[in-house]
Amino acid sequence: MLSPGTAVWELAQIREEAVLGRDCVVGRGVYVGPGVKIGHRVKIQNHALVYEPAELADGVFVGPAVVLTNDRNPRAVDADGRLKRAGDWEEVGVRVAEGASLGARSVCVAPVGIGRWAMVAAGAVVTKDVPDFALVAGVPAHQIGWVGKTGERLRTLPDRVGIWECPSKGNLYTENDGILTELSAQYREKSSP
Repeated sequence: MLSPGTAVWELAQIREEAVLGRDCVVGRGVYVGPGVKIGHRVKIQNHALVYEPAELADGVFVGPAVVLTNDRNPRAVDADGRLKRAGDWEEVGVRVAEGASLGARSVCVAPVGIGRWAMVAAGAVVTKDVPDFALVAGVPAHQIGWVGKTGERLRTLPDRVGIWECPSKGNLYTENDGILTELSAQYREKSSP
């Protein structure tokens, strides 16, 4: 089902029972599997493959040629050499939370979750869950920093341990035991010089 304002470019294939929210853009040659759930204002760039049962929340960006897999142990045939059919394996999905971005040609190996506003670098291969606001890169992907809602890499404040700042917006974040949380506007106002 396509919601109002959603645009689908040529040669895209959206399978049965897939649900796309409002104001999405689905690029040329994209594949969206049966029953995939896609939120509002999601951009899926050219030739991305979103296999079922993936779930993409609102505001997700999927770069060109990204692959979201759905099989832990992919095989064309079973142990007896017979061609595997739909019921011969268990689908597992990739969950991508609000505002997250998946860079061009990255691969998310299911089952895996990408946290809110996280960013996966181009070409990365994600094999484990990515925390909210984390910046991951490499094969396999590992965390190399934090990003804010603008997508820019956060910087530490030299005079405040555990506090991170967005260079473009000035929003502040606090890190505690490897979890990054955006600080409220009230906190930012109280802590301003």
